[in-house]
Amino acid sequence: MTSDVKQDRFGNIHAPGLPYAHGGIIRDSRDDHAKLRNAWRIIEEKGLTEIYNLSGLERGYQALPASSPDGLIPMDDELAPALLSGRLNELALDHLGGNAGDHAIMPFNRQTAAVMTATRVLAEAGSTVIGVSMTGSHPCVVRGAKYAGTGFIDTLGVAAFEDALAKTENVQLVSMTRLAVSYEILSVKDIERIVRLAHDRGAKVLVDDAGGARVGPAIFGQPKMLELGVDVGSTGLDKYGTVGPRIGLLGGTKSLVEKMRALAFELGVEARPMVYPGIVQSLEQYDPARVVELVDTTKTVIAAIKKRLGNRVTETPVIARLDGEDILEIAMERAGIKDRPVMPIEASAGLAMLMLRDFGVLTVHFAGLPPGTSAMLIKFMPPETLERFGGAEKFADAVDKSLDQLAGIIGDEAALRELLFGAEADVGGLIC
Repeated sequence: MTSDVKQDRFGNIHAPGLPYAHGGIIRDSRDDHAKLRNAWRIIEEKGLTEIYNLSGLERGYQALPASSPDGLIPMDDELAPALLSGRLNELALDHLGGNAGDHAIMPFNRQTAAVMTATRVLAEAGSTVIGVSMTGSHPCVVRGAKYAGTGFIDTLGVAAFEDALAKTENVQLVSMTRLAVSYEILSVKDIERIVRLAHDRGAKVLVDDAGGARVGPAIFGQPKMLELGVDVGSTGLDKYGTVGPRIGLLGGTKSLVEKMRALAFELGVEARPMVYPGIVQSLEQYDPARVVELVDTTKTVIAAIKKRLGNRVTETPVIARLDGEDILEIAMERAGIKDRPVMPIEASAGLAMLMLRDFGVLTVHFAGLPPGTSAMLIKFMPPETLERFGGAEKFADAVDKSLDQLAGIIGDEAALRELLFGAEADVGGLIC
């Protein structure tokens, strides 16, 4: 279990495995799915030309590898890997900082699948997994330990990690997150110490490097993932310079990866080989300069939003966030309400739905189920999409106006339900 009970600024206890509390409107993942279906209806009604993906994620599929200019690579589970496995392995090892003599790679259907499968292989039931990051492990790390039947202790920073490691018996795995959900990053010095301490205790190190695999090297000058000395790690190819498809690319020590490959196929969580052409294309087109461009564009948006919301916006070196508690507080202040009417995640969901409904802006809130945070994240915005939308000032204006709209319904549960679930509001978001 986690080391302590966590709660938000209102005193609400976080839901198991999540960094926020559920409420009476969004009770669990069933309601997250109902909310997503309503978002799909809005997208369908608006049409793709009126939708602006400013989530910071790219989950498309480009199936023409540059190494195959004739475009004859088939999307076929048997033929695509036969033709592309060598090139995929070469590109992936380079991307992750590995070498063919020591390392192997394995594409999973999602980053979550990669982390959970790796945890099952690296930690025996009854052992302990210690998570370490700047501000908290992603829910997939917590769930991975749960499904492996292990105990789990989450630690923030190297000092807390060292203390937990010293006090805990039978630690078989350290799950390290280089770039936390809050987008605060572990230093190379701290990473090296964590890896050394873990290995000295006989524990393996798994790194959840979803965005850190590119942000660490491109923005902070850090080594690539496998150059950190970890045993295994994985990254998602749907973010920060890569262009999809949404897969988890795992790499690490050969003998460990082969065990994970076998388990992945047994569980059915491997990436379908027919998507290999898209993976190759995504890796071939990757350029660290694109990550820098995305961060620079994001900073112009952050500056525009801060002019309106001030210190309510929390800024890191690469992104900014408007925490769920702040979204709720702003709406309550503008509505003149003193008693909390809903949970922060419900206020955040309302803001995301209003941005989509009224301005066609797709934010990261709809990208993960359940969402990994209650915050609205302003991150890695493509300059071409922002320009098509109308620029940084227009985006900031859309946030401000959506907060006004949220204030108008924050005290009306029926109205907020209708906003979030649409036709499903009458059953509280239950799957019909």
